[in-house]
Amino acid sequence: PPQRLMRFAVPVYTVGIALLVAVAMFGLVKKGARRWLNIGVVIQPSEIMKIALPLMLAWYFQNKDGKITWREYLKAFIILAIPAALIMKQPDLGTAILVAATGFYVIFLAGLAWKAILIMFGCFAASLPLIWMLLHDYQRHRVLMLIDPSSDPLGKGFHIIQSVIAIGSGGITGKGWMQGTQGYLNFIPERTTDFIFAVFGEEFGLVGNIVLLILYLLLIARGFVITLRASTVFSRLLAGAITMMFF
Repeated sequence: PPQRLMRFAVPVYTVGIALLVAVAMFGLVKKGARRWLNIGVVIQPSEIMKIALPLMLAWYFQNKDGKITWREYLKAFIILAIPAALIMKQPDLGTAILVAATGFYVIFLAGLAWKAILIMFGCFAASLPLIWMLLHDYQRHRVLMLIDPSSDPLGKGFHIIQSVIAIGSGGITGKGWMQGTQGYLNFIPERTTDFIFAVFGEEFGLVGNIVLLILYLLLIARGFVITLRASTVFSRLLAGAITMMFF
């Protein structure tokens, strides 16, 4: 029930922040990043914030009872910025962006004016040169390879090119379950996580990809129906943010 979820909001957010601080102090380092924590089992606390942050912000706006001024929005952005900054420091730019986005969805659904959004977007666009300078080398490489992977086909662009080959080799109907070669011959890394769509595309082809995307769209549409029918501010903001996260 939403009332029970509301009671979890502050404790879950607080524990999530504490775990992120613990990661910064004595987290495990893998592949040059400090993102994991060993508490008997190895966990990645940044994943908790994908739910904890929208939960916390939905609780925050519910308690404002419709009386939302620019001060409330400013405080909400501070609640958002703390975990995003801690995750970015690990460094984990992708997760930091996703966590920040889930928080922003709540703030947007709470009624943030379009004028304010346009001003923020303009400030972000103007600061891109500075942001680019502050990025780690591997982050810059990811952006450049996304634009043109063929510029380094045997190096930084290799995995993107292999994923395109995998999807293309699946053709219309795919090679069949567990019959893909790109994934199982290790041309594609992280085939159960980052590159899972390429593996799926090779095995199930264009038909499988279309079915998968339709299923996602139905899930998202159902999420928006739940959002529109929500009886409380908390339920509407939380359902809307989670739906947008899937989107």
